[in-house]
Amino acid sequence: MELKKNIGENDRKIRLIAGLVIVLWGVFAANWLGLVGVALIATAFLRLCPAYTVMTMDTLETK
Repeated sequence: MELKKNIGENDRKIRLIAGLVIVLWGVFAANWLGLVGVALIATAFLRLCPAYTVMTMDTLETK
């Protein structure tokens, strides 16, 4: 079963940068909330957001 990608390039870049910042903050602050950053990075690499799937949204650019 292949899941349909629903994250566009701009959304992907924002998630990746925000995820990295949150992970670094979590590491330096010794805070478990850094795991939120891991989720953002994962969705950026997979180009699939489960919340978008449930809401039938996508940020893919159409040509």
